Amino acid sequence: MEKMWIGALGLSSLLGIFGSLVAAENATLAHVEIDGNAFFDSKTGERFYIRGVDYQPGGSSNLTDPLADIEICKRDVPKFQDLGLNAVRVYTVDNTQDHTECMQMLAEAGVYVILDVNTPDSSISRSNPGCSYNADYLQTVFATIDVFANYSNVLGFFAGNEVINDETNTNTATYVKAVVRDMKKYMRARNYRQIPVGYSAADVTENVQLAAHYFNCGDDADARVDMFGVNDYSWCGKSSFQVSGYSTKVKAYSNYSVPLFLSEFGCTKVTPRPFTEIGSIYSTQMSSVFSGGLVYEYSNEANNYGLVQIDSDTSVTTLQDYQNLKSEFESTQNPTGDGNYAKNNNVSTCPTYEAGKWEANNTLPAMPSAASAFFSKGAGEPMGTGYPTQFRCGDTNLSDYFTADAASTTQSASLSSSSASEGSSSSSASSSSSATSATSSTQSSSKSKGNAVAAAEVPTLFRAMAHVWNYVL
Repeated sequence: MEKMWIGALGLSSLLGIFGSLVAAENATLAHVEIDGNAFFDSKTGERFYIRGVDYQPGGSSNLTDPLADIEICKRDVPKFQDLGLNAVRVYTVDNTQDHTECMQMLAEAGVYVILDVNTPDSSISRSNPGCSYNADYLQTVFATIDVFANYSNVLGFFAGNEVINDETNTNTATYVKAVVRDMKKYMRARNYRQIPVGYSAADVTENVQLAAHYFNCGDDADARVDMFGVNDYSWCGKSSFQVSGYSTKVKAYSNYSVPLFLSEFGCTKVTPRPFTEIGSIYSTQMSSVFSGGLVYEYSNEANNYGLVQIDSDTSVTTLQDYQNLKSEFESTQNPTGDGNYAKNNNVSTCPTYEAGKWEANNTLPAMPSAASAFFSKGAGEPMGTGYPTQFRCGDTNLSDYFTADAASTTQSASLSSSSASEGSSSSSASSSSSATSATSSTQSSSKSKGNAVAAAEVPTLFRAMAHVWNYVL
């Protein structure tokens, strides 16, 4: 790394890089790798099934990074162990923070992390996806990769969550697929482990299968997802493999060539939830196609999908859903052997463009040219969770305005923080969850990062504030 670039990184970036290197040395888990349409433990060679929960305590109304608070991790990791989990999905993290202790604690507990790389203010916009796909947005994504790439218990990254949530915004898929491509190329350019990159889809009857095939089609392997998640709430109460529609889904995805799993499940039409779907998810009924799933969600928020009620930073109260899920996990073993996975399924055929039904192009936009510098120098200063990028149209890399030379800057800047927008899982035959992730939004908050902008030259700050003010207007 060039000397002058190190000078511009800032203390928080250096601490984050150092923390990642320490984590790489201390990690106790072998990374999970992909073969065909299944996950495998890279050390033992055993088939890996995701037994996890979606994890964002506080939800969108009180957005916090659970992997940066050691007290929260001390509170929750033992509960993950008690449930028998091996994975958690986290929707939003603050890439300015140090995650070393929590990631190590999770690794020691045998828990992997599936991480969404977006934030409420920095994501592909449903209303203007082309504008939101810009160099500043990619900087935030790449900076998050920088922070987490060296933890061996990162199972994968999600490039988007429910960006397509009805039949009117399928055009957004083109830009999410470009982000998948850019993330994979960035990791290769930075000599990181090629961590799987995927997409988490809303179970929209009209297009969820089209989305699955679109993200897994084409000649460019970098643009194809390595894994695909479906947010599915079709099994309600004491249903069955047939009645729930699970059997239909297994048949529909039988030729899918990459790992498929339920990135959210747990219908609340019947409460407390009995979680009887566990018996089918981890059986040979589904193991040839699906590799487990994640229960929505760990903490009880306003939507009442929780397994626990958070009492304080140090204590939780387990709910009946928790006890039911624990009982189902304890009584259900993974299929023996390789679960009849498919090693050599062909990639999908790209869906045909059809106005009003499927409007994603097969020709992807070129990466914004200003972002190419990140490939050689790294993403630079992380900007955290309140850095708005959705309406920064054009090829200009506005994050330059927020990057300061440590030798000549003393002015601290603090711009207003952002609030998270709440996504929703859609399914015509299921209950809808209020997702804590805001990886896509119909409108952008016109607020900028506060504490992450630790130092900025006064003229630079004025220019940055002028640009932010333009977005407000």
